[in-house]
Amino acid sequence: MSGSRVVAFGHYQPERVLTNADLEQMVDTNDEWILQRTGIATRRIAGDETVADMAAAAAAKALAASGVPASEIGQVIVATCSAIDRSPSTAAQVAARLGIPAAVVFDLNNACAGFCTALATADHTIRAGAARHALVIGAEKMSDLVDWTDRSSCILLGDGAGAAVVSASDDALVGPVAWGSDPTRSNAVRLVDEWQPRFQQEGQAVFRWATSELPAIAAQACERAGIATTDLAGVVTHQANLRIVEALTRKLDLRDDVVIARDVVVSGNTSAASVPLALSKMAEQGELPSGAPVLLFAFGGGLSWAGQVIRTP
Repeated sequence: MSGSRVVAFGHYQPERVLTNADLEQMVDTNDEWILQRTGIATRRIAGDETVADMAAAAAAKALAASGVPASEIGQVIVATCSAIDRSPSTAAQVAARLGIPAAVVFDLNNACAGFCTALATADHTIRAGAARHALVIGAEKMSDLVDWTDRSSCILLGDGAGAAVVSASDDALVGPVAWGSDPTRSNAVRLVDEWQPRFQQEGQAVFRWATSELPAIAAQACERAGIATTDLAGVVTHQANLRIVEALTRKLDLRDDVVIARDVVVSGNTSAASVPLALSKMAEQGELPSGAPVLLFAFGGGLSWAGQVIRTP
């Protein structure tokens, strides 16, 4: 085999919807202020569900849709920065729940860039011949990390999970990754307090970085896949906030008919879950034709980034 391909997606979101009107009762904010600054109208908040619960639910849907038997999954990766379980890993818990008997399992923390990093890792594993099928999941319970008294950050975050099954392929339908980091600015997005972590970020610094420096890096992922940005049928960036999504994609020289993920409006910022969550929804709704080139590009804490072009199942 010369490459890998994504064969199926799945996603999961908690039932509870937290609206901007709800937040008005919790902190000094209002719907207009939130919409102007973030574009977020609602977000999903988990109750008793753990990161492993949500990861397993999304993964089960992807596995069922793929037609790949659980016994043939050789690798399970969960991208997360919010899971509290260190051992067994979230990936190990997912494998146990889904009846995956002998895969290599591990969690990967690259914050918001985690899913695209994990997807590249699975692609490399398959290309190396170390597995034929991998299950790649982004899952977050960001509500556990929210300071609900901080009006600048509590409006952003939500919970959920998205998953993809990746399989060996004669054609390389997961393109080469463009990834990296700027650790000199790693404090711009962070979790603070050793035993009770809380999300913090330098919002303006992150906005400037994402909109001024990242479009060129996103375009590199297209170049490495051998296509121009004008060839893309869809773009799924990390759903940080709507202003960042729209400012970043405006600089990519896209066609007018390109489908751009804006799931952040209804789901909020779900960190490592945001790309697979939005992508799975788009696939479910038939927004992307089979074989279409789609740019995935994620960025955040670290400051890190990762992206690649995939062909849709």
